Amino acid sequence: MKLCAVGLRGIPDVMGGIESHCQQLYPRLVKAGMDVTVICRSPYVDKTRQQFQGVQLRSVWTLKHKFFETFMHTFLAIFYARFVVKPDVLHIHGIGPALFTPLAKLLGMQVMVTHHGADYDRQKWNQFAKKILRFGESMAMKFADRAIVVGRTLTGRLKASNLKRANNISFVPNGALTGVDTSLSADKLPSELNLEPGNYILAVGRLVPEKGFHDLVEAFSKSDSNLKLVIVGSADHEDEYSQSLKNKASDTIIFAGRRSGDELNALYKFARVFCLPSYHEGLPIVALEAIAAGTDVLISDITPNTDIGLPQDCYFKVGDTDQLANKLTQVEALALRVNKETFLNMFNWDSISVDTYHIANDLAIRPTITGPTAH
Repeated sequence: MKLCAVGLRGIPDVMGGIESHCQQLYPRLVKAGMDVTVICRSPYVDKTRQQFQGVQLRSVWTLKHKFFETFMHTFLAIFYARFVVKPDVLHIHGIGPALFTPLAKLLGMQVMVTHHGADYDRQKWNQFAKKILRFGESMAMKFADRAIVVGRTLTGRLKASNLKRANNISFVPNGALTGVDTSLSADKLPSELNLEPGNYILAVGRLVPEKGFHDLVEAFSKSDSNLKLVIVGSADHEDEYSQSLKNKASDTIIFAGRRSGDELNALYKFARVFCLPSYHEGLPIVALEAIAAGTDVLISDITPNTDIGLPQDCYFKVGDTDQLANKLTQVEALALRVNKETFLNMFNWDSISVDTYHIANDLAIRPTITGPTAH
C-alpha cells in the first residue's frame, strides 16, 4: 500500500515533535512493506534529497511565515498528493493541517489524521488562530476515516465529545529511541560548549513561549545549583521572545542551537538532569528520549506530561519558578529514578509502528467514498 504524509515541516533532522515522530515512524513502516512519501516544506529541507531510509521525500514550495505557512503548504500538498503521489491513504499531521480534511475527502482520498496535541492551548496564538485550530480539530474528528491521538487523556476527551465516531479514534503514543549506542562516550559532547558529564541541566526544544524556557532560566537563576544550564534548540521564526531568551546567555546559561545525531544523544546521556518546563505538549518526545537515555527528568505537571506516569518528584507546577528552583537546588535528594524497562515497553516505536501500520492498512483496503461525509 502507498501512504503520503502532509502537515509536517519535513524529515530528516528538522526540529519539532511532529517531525521527530515522523522520522522514527515512517522508516519502520517502509521496512514493514509500505510505500511512504513525505511532502516537505521547501524552506526546511534539502530540496535535492529524494529519500531517507526508504521514505520518499518531495519538497513542495511554501512561504516561510509564522502564521500562514502551515495552511498554505497543506493546501498545496494535498493536491500534490492526490494528483502526483496518488496514495491509498493520506496521513495528515496536526490539527492545523487537519482543517483541510474535508478537501482531501472531496478529492477522493482515504484520510488518517494524527492529533499531536491541543495546539489551541499554545501561548503564541491569538484568539482567531485558536478558533481556527479548534475548527481543524473538529474537521479531523468529523471527516477523517481514522484519527490517531498521541495523548491518553486527550484521547478520552475526544472520544467522549465525539460519541458517534468514538470507534474511529485510537490512542497511539509517541515513542522513545531504544537503539541509541549505549557505549557513546563523552567525547561526543560538543567540544565548544566545554561541558563535563553530569555537570549540566539540559533542555531541548524550540525557543517559543509555550516551551517555558523563560521559566527555566528564571528558576535556574534563583537556584543554588552549581550546574550549568544548556538549552538546545532555536526558533523557526526569530522574534522578540527568542531574542530576549538568547540575551540571557552567560557562562552558566548556554544556548547551544540545534543539535542532532551523536551530539544530541551525548547531551541527553551525560546530563545530570533533563528539564521540560512546557505549558503545552502533545506527548513530549524530548522527555521520552531523555528517559530512554537513562537521564533523570524534571517536567511540568501539565496533563500530557503527567500521562507519562513518572514518580511524583519528577513533576513541578507549571509556571512555578520557585518550586522549580528548589528542585534544581535539591536535585540530588529527589526520587527521580524511572523503571526504564517498563517505560521503554510502553513507549516503543516498533510497537507504535505496528499499530499505525494496521490502522493505515485497514483504510487502504476500504472502498473509497468521495466527498466529506461524516460517518
